[in-house]
Amino acid sequence: MRSSAPRRTLTRAATVVTTALAVAVTAAPLTGTAQAHEAVSGSLSFSGEPGEFVSDGQSHQYTAGAVEMFDVSGSTDENAVGVTVVTTEGKRWYLHLAAPDGQKLTDGATYTQASRWPYAQPEDPELDLSETDRSCSTGTGSFTVSHIAYGPYGYVRELDATFEQYCNGSTQPLRGEVHARTAEPPAELAVGLDLDTTGKINTRTGEITVGGTVTCNKPAQITLAGNADQPQKRTTPVGWYEDKTVSCTPGAPVPWTVSFASMEPGTTFQPGTVTVRGTGRANDRDYPVTVDTGQQTAEVALTKS
Repeated sequence: MRSSAPRRTLTRAATVVTTALAVAVTAAPLTGTAQAHEAVSGSLSFSGEPGEFVSDGQSHQYTAGAVEMFDVSGSTDENAVGVTVVTTEGKRWYLHLAAPDGQKLTDGATYTQASRWPYAQPEDPELDLSETDRSCSTGTGSFTVSHIAYGPYGYVRELDATFEQYCNGSTQPLRGEVHARTAEPPAELAVGLDLDTTGKINTRTGEITVGGTVTCNKPAQITLAGNADQPQKRTTPVGWYEDKTVSCTPGAPVPWTVSFASMEPGTTFQPGTVTVRGTGRANDRDYPVTVDTGQQTAEVALTKS
Protein backbone atom coordinates (compact mmCIF):
# COMPACT_ATOMS: atom_id res chain seq x y z
CA MET A 1 0.00 0.00 0.00
CA ARG A 2 2.80 2.41 0.85
CA SER A 3 4.43 2.01 -2.54
CA SER A 4 1.20 2.64 -4.51
CA ALA A 5 0.33 6.03 -2.98
CA PRO A 6 3.30 7.92 -4.49
CA ARG A 7 2.51 6.48 -7.93
CA ARG A 8 -1.11 7.60 -7.69
CA THR A 9 -0.01 11.05 -6.54
CA LEU A 10 2.55 11.34 -9.34
CA THR A 11 0.13 10.09 -11.98
CA ARG A 12 -2.57 12.53 -10.94
CA ALA A 13 -0.23 15.54 -10.76
CA ALA A 14 1.63 14.61 -13.93
CA THR A 15 -1.65 14.18 -15.81
CA VAL A 16 -2.81 17.65 -14.78
CA VAL A 17 0.52 19.22 -15.78
CA THR A 18 0.83 17.27 -19.03
CA THR A 19 -2.69 18.22 -20.06
CA ALA A 20 -2.04 21.88 -19.30
CA LEU A 21 1.20 21.79 -21.27
CA ALA A 22 -0.50 20.15 -24.23
CA VAL A 23 -3.10 22.92 -24.33
CA ALA A 24 -0.46 25.61 -23.89
CA VAL A 25 2.02 24.52 -26.54
CA THR A 26 0.05 22.84 -29.31
CA ALA A 27 1.62 24.08 -32.54
CA ALA A 28 -0.74 24.69 -35.44
CA PRO A 29 -1.03 27.40 -38.04
CA LEU A 30 -3.62 29.96 -37.07
CA THR A 31 -6.53 30.22 -39.45
CA GLY A 32 -7.45 33.41 -41.27
CA THR A 33 -5.28 36.02 -42.88
CA ALA A 34 -1.52 36.16 -42.87
CA GLN A 35 0.23 39.37 -41.95
CA ALA A 36 0.39 41.97 -44.68
CA HIS A 37 3.73 42.58 -46.38
CA GLU A 38 4.85 45.58 -48.38
CA ALA A 39 5.21 45.14 -52.11
CA VAL A 40 8.68 45.87 -53.42
CA SER A 41 7.16 46.52 -56.84
CA GLY A 42 3.70 46.54 -58.33
CA SER A 43 0.71 48.56 -59.38
CA LEU A 44 -3.04 48.76 -58.95
CA SER A 45 -4.89 50.39 -61.82
CA PHE A 46 -8.59 50.60 -62.68
CA SER A 47 -11.11 52.79 -64.44
CA GLY A 48 -14.85 53.07 -64.82
CA GLU A 49 -17.22 54.40 -67.39
CA PRO A 50 -19.06 57.67 -66.66
CA GLY A 51 -21.50 57.07 -63.85
CA GLU A 52 -19.61 54.15 -62.34
CA PHE A 53 -19.68 54.83 -58.59
CA VAL A 54 -16.45 53.41 -57.12
CA SER A 55 -14.11 54.90 -59.71
CA ASP A 56 -16.28 58.01 -60.12
CA GLY A 57 -15.88 57.45 -63.85
CA GLN A 58 -12.14 58.18 -63.60
CA SER A 59 -8.94 56.28 -64.29
CA HIS A 60 -6.73 55.49 -61.30
CA GLN A 61 -3.22 54.07 -61.10
CA TYR A 62 -1.13 53.54 -57.98
CA THR A 63 2.44 52.28 -57.97
CA ALA A 64 4.36 50.68 -55.11
CA GLY A 65 6.95 53.11 -53.83
CA ALA A 66 4.97 56.16 -54.96
CA VAL A 67 2.19 55.78 -52.37
CA GLU A 68 2.10 55.73 -48.58
CA MET A 69 1.28 52.01 -48.48
CA PHE A 70 1.11 49.14 -50.94
CA ASP A 71 0.57 45.98 -48.89
CA VAL A 72 -0.35 42.45 -49.93
CA SER A 73 -1.82 39.77 -47.69
CA GLY A 74 -3.08 36.24 -48.19
CA SER A 75 -5.14 33.69 -46.30
CA THR A 76 -3.26 30.79 -44.76
CA ASP A 77 -5.23 28.32 -46.90
CA GLU A 78 -4.31 30.22 -50.11
CA ASN A 79 -7.99 30.87 -50.75
CA ALA A 80 -7.83 34.68 -50.88
CA VAL A 81 -5.59 37.70 -51.36
CA GLY A 82 -5.96 41.33 -50.41
CA VAL A 83 -4.19 44.44 -51.62
CA THR A 84 -4.28 47.65 -49.58
CA VAL A 85 -3.14 50.95 -51.10
CA VAL A 86 -2.99 54.21 -49.15
CA THR A 87 -2.42 57.19 -51.40
CA THR A 88 -0.36 60.26 -50.61
CA GLU A 89 -3.69 62.08 -50.11
CA GLY A 90 -4.71 59.55 -47.47
CA LYS A 91 -7.28 57.60 -49.48
CA ARG A 92 -7.36 53.89 -48.67
CA TRP A 93 -8.19 51.48 -51.48
CA TYR A 94 -8.73 47.78 -50.81
CA LEU A 95 -8.98 44.93 -53.33
CA HIS A 96 -10.21 41.53 -52.21
CA LEU A 97 -10.13 38.41 -54.39
CA ALA A 98 -11.19 34.96 -53.15
CA ALA A 99 -11.94 31.57 -54.64
CA PRO A 100 -15.01 29.60 -53.48
CA ASP A 101 -14.69 28.15 -49.99
CA GLY A 102 -12.33 25.21 -49.86
CA GLN A 103 -10.54 26.13 -53.08
CA LYS A 104 -7.19 27.79 -53.72
CA LEU A 105 -6.58 30.70 -56.06
CA THR A 106 -4.97 29.11 -59.10
CA ASP A 107 -2.77 30.29 -61.94
CA GLY A 108 -4.75 30.87 -65.12
CA ALA A 109 -8.17 30.47 -63.48
CA THR A 110 -11.08 32.80 -64.21
CA TYR A 111 -13.68 33.19 -61.48
CA THR A 112 -17.12 34.26 -62.65
CA GLN A 113 -20.29 35.20 -60.77
CA ALA A 114 -18.19 36.71 -58.01
CA SER A 115 -19.93 38.82 -55.39
CA ARG A 116 -19.14 40.90 -52.37
CA TRP A 117 -19.01 39.59 -48.81
CA PRO A 118 -21.33 38.96 -46.98
CA TYR A 119 -23.62 38.21 -49.90
CA ALA A 120 -21.31 35.64 -51.48
CA GLN A 121 -22.34 32.04 -50.83
CA PRO A 122 -19.74 29.36 -49.98
CA GLU A 123 -19.74 28.20 -53.60
CA ASP A 124 -19.21 31.75 -54.92
CA PRO A 125 -15.93 33.57 -55.58
CA GLU A 126 -15.55 36.94 -53.87
CA LEU A 127 -14.57 40.27 -55.40
CA ASP A 128 -14.51 43.73 -53.89
CA LEU A 129 -12.70 46.91 -54.82
CA SER A 130 -13.60 49.80 -52.58
CA GLU A 131 -12.35 52.99 -51.00
CA THR A 132 -13.25 54.35 -47.59
CA ASP A 133 -15.85 56.73 -49.02
CA ARG A 134 -16.73 54.73 -52.13
CA SER A 135 -17.87 51.15 -51.64
CA CYS A 136 -20.69 48.99 -52.96
CA SER A 137 -23.55 47.77 -50.82
CA THR A 138 -23.77 44.86 -53.24
CA GLY A 139 -21.42 43.98 -56.04
CA THR A 140 -20.92 41.37 -58.74
CA GLY A 141 -18.22 40.64 -61.27
CA SER A 142 -15.41 38.34 -62.30
CA PHE A 143 -11.64 38.13 -62.11
CA THR A 144 -8.78 36.18 -63.63
CA VAL A 145 -5.64 35.20 -61.74
CA SER A 146 -2.97 35.00 -64.41
CA HIS A 147 -0.26 34.25 -61.85
CA ILE A 148 0.06 33.79 -58.11
CA ALA A 149 2.90 32.41 -56.01
CA TYR A 150 2.85 31.76 -52.27
CA GLY A 151 5.40 31.39 -49.52
CA PRO A 152 4.71 29.86 -46.09
CA TYR A 153 1.35 30.37 -44.37
CA GLY A 154 -0.28 32.47 -47.07
CA TYR A 155 2.66 34.79 -47.73
CA VAL A 156 1.91 36.18 -51.20
CA ARG A 157 5.16 36.34 -53.16
CA GLU A 158 3.76 37.26 -56.60
CA LEU A 159 0.36 38.30 -57.89
CA ASP A 160 -1.00 39.22 -61.33
CA ALA A 161 -4.76 39.50 -61.83
CA THR A 162 -7.44 41.38 -63.77
CA PHE A 163 -10.96 42.10 -62.56
CA GLU A 164 -14.33 43.54 -63.56
CA GLN A 165 -16.85 44.79 -61.01
CA TYR A 166 -20.45 45.98 -61.16
CA CYS A 167 -21.57 48.02 -58.15
CA ASN A 168 -25.08 48.04 -56.66
CA GLY A 169 -26.70 46.45 -59.71
CA SER A 170 -25.27 49.00 -62.13
CA THR A 171 -24.56 48.09 -65.75
CA GLN A 172 -21.51 50.37 -65.71
CA PRO A 173 -18.37 48.23 -65.20
CA LEU A 174 -15.21 49.02 -63.35
CA ARG A 175 -12.23 47.23 -64.89
CA GLY A 176 -8.74 46.95 -63.46
CA GLU A 177 -5.62 44.94 -62.86
CA VAL A 178 -3.16 44.36 -60.08
CA HIS A 179 0.49 43.33 -60.15
CA ALA A 180 2.59 42.87 -57.03
CA ARG A 181 5.91 41.40 -55.98
CA THR A 182 7.00 41.15 -52.36
CA ALA A 183 10.40 40.37 -50.85
CA GLU A 184 11.60 36.80 -50.44
CA PRO A 185 9.58 35.17 -47.63
CA PRO A 186 11.22 35.30 -44.20
CA ALA A 187 12.41 32.03 -42.71
CA GLU A 188 9.89 30.12 -40.65
CA LEU A 189 10.58 30.27 -36.92
CA ALA A 190 12.41 27.30 -35.39
CA VAL A 191 13.01 27.08 -31.63
CA GLY A 192 14.87 24.62 -29.45
CA LEU A 193 15.11 23.80 -25.76
CA ASP A 194 17.82 22.03 -23.73
CA LEU A 195 17.62 21.20 -20.02
CA ASP A 196 20.62 21.33 -17.71
CA THR A 197 21.48 18.10 -15.92
CA THR A 198 22.45 19.87 -12.69
CA GLY A 199 20.40 22.10 -10.41
CA LYS A 200 20.24 23.55 -6.91
CA ILE A 201 17.99 22.99 -3.91
CA ASN A 202 17.36 25.18 -0.90
CA THR A 203 17.02 22.57 1.84
CA ARG A 204 15.41 25.08 4.18
CA THR A 205 12.51 25.90 1.84
CA GLY A 206 12.56 22.85 -0.42
CA GLU A 207 12.66 25.12 -3.47
CA ILE A 208 14.64 23.84 -6.43
CA THR A 209 16.30 25.85 -9.19
CA VAL A 210 16.64 24.24 -12.62
CA GLY A 211 17.30 25.65 -16.04
CA GLY A 212 18.70 25.20 -19.49
CA THR A 213 19.02 27.07 -22.77
CA VAL A 214 16.79 28.03 -25.68
CA THR A 215 17.73 28.61 -29.30
CA CYS A 216 16.02 30.29 -32.24
CA ASN A 217 16.77 31.17 -35.85
CA LYS A 218 15.24 34.67 -35.51
CA PRO A 219 14.20 36.85 -32.56
CA ALA A 220 11.34 35.37 -30.52
CA GLN A 221 9.73 35.46 -27.10
CA ILE A 222 9.72 31.84 -25.94
CA THR A 223 7.31 30.91 -23.15
CA LEU A 224 8.42 27.93 -21.07
CA ALA A 225 6.40 25.51 -18.99
CA GLY A 226 7.27 22.24 -17.30
CA ASN A 227 7.26 20.07 -14.21
CA ALA A 228 9.50 18.02 -11.96
CA ASP A 229 8.97 14.96 -9.78
CA GLN A 230 11.16 13.04 -7.35
CA PRO A 231 9.94 9.60 -6.23
CA GLN A 232 10.91 9.04 -2.60
CA LYS A 233 10.31 6.09 -0.27
CA ARG A 234 6.91 7.21 0.95
CA THR A 235 5.94 10.16 -1.14
CA THR A 236 6.59 11.92 -4.42
CA PRO A 237 7.01 15.69 -4.48
CA VAL A 238 5.79 17.23 -7.72
CA GLY A 239 6.17 20.85 -8.80
CA TRP A 240 5.76 22.81 -11.96
CA TYR A 241 6.44 26.12 -13.62
CA GLU A 242 4.68 28.04 -16.38
CA ASP A 243 4.73 31.37 -18.23
CA LYS A 244 8.50 31.69 -17.95
CA THR A 245 9.36 34.01 -20.86
CA VAL A 246 12.82 34.08 -22.41
CA SER A 247 13.88 36.66 -25.00
CA CYS A 248 15.71 34.66 -27.63
CA THR A 249 18.04 36.06 -30.27
CA PRO A 250 19.83 34.03 -32.96
CA GLY A 251 23.40 32.97 -32.36
CA ALA A 252 24.47 31.50 -29.05
CA PRO A 253 22.04 29.54 -26.83
CA VAL A 254 20.23 31.78 -24.33
CA PRO A 255 20.34 30.52 -20.71
CA TRP A 256 17.36 30.54 -18.35
CA THR A 257 16.56 29.34 -14.83
CA VAL A 258 13.39 28.93 -12.83
CA SER A 259 12.72 28.15 -9.17
CA PHE A 260 9.75 26.36 -7.62
CA ALA A 261 8.79 24.03 -4.76
CA SER A 262 6.62 20.94 -4.57
CA MET A 263 2.91 21.60 -4.98
CA GLU A 264 1.89 18.31 -3.36
CA PRO A 265 0.86 18.89 0.29
CA GLY A 266 3.20 17.35 2.81
CA THR A 267 6.02 16.75 0.34
CA THR A 268 9.32 18.47 -0.30
CA PHE A 269 12.17 18.01 -2.75
CA GLN A 270 15.45 16.64 -1.39
CA PRO A 271 19.06 16.66 -2.65
CA GLY A 272 19.47 13.96 -5.28
CA THR A 273 18.01 13.21 -8.67
CA VAL A 274 14.81 14.81 -9.94
CA THR A 275 13.12 14.28 -13.29
CA VAL A 276 12.51 17.61 -15.06
CA ARG A 277 10.33 18.07 -18.12
CA GLY A 278 9.99 21.22 -20.16
CA THR A 279 8.63 22.63 -23.36
CA GLY A 280 8.56 26.06 -24.99
CA ARG A 281 6.37 27.88 -27.47
CA ALA A 282 6.68 31.11 -29.42
CA ASN A 283 4.68 33.09 -31.96
CA ASP A 284 6.32 33.59 -35.32
CA ARG A 285 6.56 37.35 -35.84
CA ASP A 286 6.26 36.95 -39.63
CA TYR A 287 3.55 34.30 -39.91
CA PRO A 288 0.30 33.52 -38.07
CA VAL A 289 1.66 30.39 -36.42
CA THR A 290 2.82 29.23 -33.00
CA VAL A 291 5.72 26.79 -32.88
CA ASP A 292 6.98 24.68 -30.01
CA THR A 293 10.13 22.90 -28.95
CA GLY A 294 8.54 19.57 -28.16
CA GLN A 295 8.73 18.16 -24.66
CA GLN A 296 12.25 17.66 -23.30
CA THR A 297 13.13 15.49 -20.30
CA ALA A 298 16.27 15.36 -18.18
CA GLU A 299 17.45 13.64 -15.01
CA VAL A 300 18.77 16.53 -12.93
CA ALA A 301 21.15 16.17 -10.01
CA LEU A 302 20.20 18.59 -7.21
CA THR A 303 22.90 19.87 -4.88
CA LYS A 304 22.52 22.19 -1.91
CA SER A 305 22.59 25.88 -2.78
